[in-house]
Amino acid sequence: MRHRAEKLELLIAEEDLRRRCRELGEEITADYAGEEIHVIGVLKGACVFVADLIREIDLDLSLDFLGLSSYGSRTESSGVVRMTSDLSVPIKGRHVVVVEDIVDTGLTMKYLLENLRTRMPESLEVCTLLHKPSNAKVEVPLKYVGFEIADEFVIGYGLDDAEYSRHLPYVGYVPQSES
Repeated sequence: MRHRAEKLELLIAEEDLRRRCRELGEEITADYAGEEIHVIGVLKGACVFVADLIREIDLDLSLDFLGLSSYGSRTESSGVVRMTSDLSVPIKGRHVVVVEDIVDTGLTMKYLLENLRTRMPESLEVCTLLHKPSNAKVEVPLKYVGFEIADEFVIGYGLDDAEYSRHLPYVGYVPQSES
């Protein structure tokens, strides 16, 4: 199966992603001034975003990853969330910022936040690159949002099309007639 990168329309340009990462990094730095934070990247989609974001945070921070899946190879969330890999260190008593690529229905993030709260962090906030508010099935608290987008199937900058196109330096979308 060929991936759809050649059929993408530009949604968010590379320079806009860089600018927004810098702004989010500044917000996080200001909000946690004088504190250490523990950043948790949600694999695989947030890998590019978290790498760029943490370079813009001027604080002592530690980094961990966990894997969640609710899409499989589909273009819509299945609504069934599965943890594919867990954290490598405890988060009890730490200021935690979860970094996600996209919050779509909210179901995956709701599951993740409920799971992480049981581990007793000092604080727990979410930073998402993309948010699709029109698709929300449940409300989840999002402290840091890069961009609100319409209900489009997006690819690039960590987001994939059946594991392809994560490497693209921009976010594109597949026009409805092509999806």
